[in-house]
Amino acid sequence: MSRIGKQPIPIPHGVSVQVEGNVVRVKGPKGELTHQLPEVLEVEQVDGTLLVKRKSDERFSRAQHGLQRTLIANMVKGVSEGFEKTLEIFGVGYRAQMEGSTLVLQIGYSHPVRVEPFPGTTISVEQDPQTRATLIKVRGIDKQRVGQLAANIRAVRPPDPYKGKGLRYQGETLRLKPGKQQAGKGKK
Repeated sequence: MSRIGKQPIPIPHGVSVQVEGNVVRVKGPKGELTHQLPEVLEVEQVDGTLLVKRKSDERFSRAQHGLQRTLIANMVKGVSEGFEKTLEIFGVGYRAQMEGSTLVLQIGYSHPVRVEPFPGTTISVEQDPQTRATLIKVRGIDKQRVGQLAANIRAVRPPDPYKGKGLRYQGETLRLKPGKQQAGKGKK
């Protein structure tokens, strides 16, 4: 049995869940999300928690059990707390600014790159007071959309493997490659 799938999902105060057949609707202070479950699973609401149960023990239903439980748990967390991804800009002369809701990046190309947020997500540009680095924060209630938008922004200029310049997630560690001078040493 799935260890993740059998865990109950606690419903925080201020969040309401409606189960209509295979459609799960979650409403909270930050918004509303819906999700369509596969036919092999069902959701029960018991004492302020949600339980995801499978109807049979087939391979497909076992595979979906933990996944669907996690997706519903992410919906509950999203409408109550929300999700956030933070990116950092490394590089001399690299800049980011907001024009309305659009992110404008100037990161070494001949033209500025504009990134539009997905519906239900917001982008903000902030300055880190300790490191004075420029931070790009992506926020929203849908974990998949927040992660995808952050990945799209990072893909504009991924970190350079030699100098580390570019966009990276906050806390992401890079293993920099040695340059030509260091790579040739030691071989004689």
